Amino acid sequence: MQESFVTSGQESSGDAGPDSSDGQTGLFSRLRPMGQVLRTPHWIKNALVLLPLVFAVRFTDAQAWLCAMLAFLAFCTTASALYIINDIADRHSDRHHPRKCRRPIAAGRLSVPVAIAECVFLLALGASLALSLRPVFGLVLLGYLLLQLAYNAYLKHHMLLDAIALACGFVLRAVGGAVAIGVVISPWLVICTFSLCLFLGFCKRHCEILVIADRESATQHRKTLAGYTPQLLTHLITLAATLAVISFLLYATSDRTVQEFGSHLFVYTMPLVVYGVCRIAMQSMRGIYSDPNELMLRDRGVQVTAALWLLTAIVIVVYGRGIEHWLASF
Repeated sequence: MQESFVTSGQESSGDAGPDSSDGQTGLFSRLRPMGQVLRTPHWIKNALVLLPLVFAVRFTDAQAWLCAMLAFLAFCTTASALYIINDIADRHSDRHHPRKCRRPIAAGRLSVPVAIAECVFLLALGASLALSLRPVFGLVLLGYLLLQLAYNAYLKHHMLLDAIALACGFVLRAVGGAVAIGVVISPWLVICTFSLCLFLGFCKRHCEILVIADRESATQHRKTLAGYTPQLLTHLITLAATLAVISFLLYATSDRTVQEFGSHLFVYTMPLVVYGVCRIAMQSMRGIYSDPNELMLRDRGVQVTAALWLLTAIVIVVYGRGIEHWLASF
């Protein structure tokens, strides 16, 4: 017996060592579902809050960064609370999904009362963060919360309205970022964000149909999947992709954009935009990923394209006027 204690490195702690280890393991196993239900990988969606920093040329302003990060955290905590509400409401239908059935609440690893308590805490934290910023930001965050509650209760059960509601949620994120740092909300921010995210919403539905191969299980998981067919979604994805690309083209060539940045250079990023949109559509139709969020986190082609476009956009915003004058000198 003594030899076994020496081997395990617990000889000085007597019998308390294994019990302490078991207690730590048990605590971790209880806390882990509470962390998983937050869906932290989905927080990448809230990065839209930071976009106005770039186009308002405020990314060297420390105060603007602080406000933007507080807004980002406010959206993250509120979104996680909404995920918990959604998981509680959909725990029965999620059991018909090959991947969502492993979610903590659907799998029974996190009880509903504990999930509700966690949700209340997150909503309170999000409200506190919002109150530390401008009052208007609090209204935007409240609008986002109400929209998502309406989505969970009604809109997600109706074709087209579900995708439009998802896109509007992303628009509110972008608007929230602009409000948080105190810059004017550009109509192009709304138009481009809405059109791109409408496209992603239809891609999400197409991914769901391919992931849930059985039609009956798909309908039990989400009612709208009974009406969405691969053929219909192909047309809707094509329409939304076209709208997204044209919206960006109109933004890039608009007089307001040219005057603001003193350059026509944004139009030359069009190949990156077209490639990114087409790749997302292609990968979604192949059913490789469960949703666009997983696609963006794992698909190297989309990641590289997004990084190149963002880097190019920053260069144009900061140095576009100088580059335009330099080109004109030839």
